[in-house]
Amino acid sequence: MAFTFAAFCYMLTLVLCASLIFFVIWHIIAFDELRTDFKNPIDQGNPARARERLKNIERICCLLRKLVVPEYSIHGLFCLMFLCAAEWVTLGLNIPLLFYHLWRYFHRPADGSEVMYDAVSIMNADILNYCQKESWCKLAFYLLSFFYYLYRLFLQPCLHLPQPQPTLSLGPIFYVAWRSPAPPPRPFVTKYE
Repeated sequence: MAFTFAAFCYMLTLVLCASLIFFVIWHIIAFDELRTDFKNPIDQGNPARARERLKNIERICCLLRKLVVPEYSIHGLFCLMFLCAAEWVTLGLNIPLLFYHLWRYFHRPADGSEVMYDAVSIMNADILNYCQKESWCKLAFYLLSFFYYLYRLFLQPCLHLPQPQPTLSLGPIFYVAWRSPAPPPRPFVTKYE
């Protein structure tokens, strides 16, 4: 069994992809919490809870912001590793999400103080729906990627097995037969030795 740099990349990617799945699940739970808090009719008319709700929203947005750069960095590391390992198909599958992450990072709010998930703008129903759909799509992508990386990890040693050499067989029909080399001859041993 050969241990190559590509196999190492797939092993590291499996572990990091599991962490990305947990990041995205946390995003989905946080957005669902914001949505249910936004739609709660009991607290809408209670001014005493308004300050507490605002602090809760700011806390959730602060935690969401802390996960953005690690998620983008880990995914960028995936692409860099697969580029160095010359895993072109895997790199091609990851490039669209990398471009989306770059676009999303460089098109953050104009003031530049926040990466994204501002406490005021996140409560807009359209933005909240967009963020939740984005998280569900990322979860699907990371889950499919996880199983693809697992498949490629187990397939990787099989790709580097020594291949049998072709031998030319001249029979009634000329063809090239693929067969393994013959075993070495056994030494002649008599019964009485």
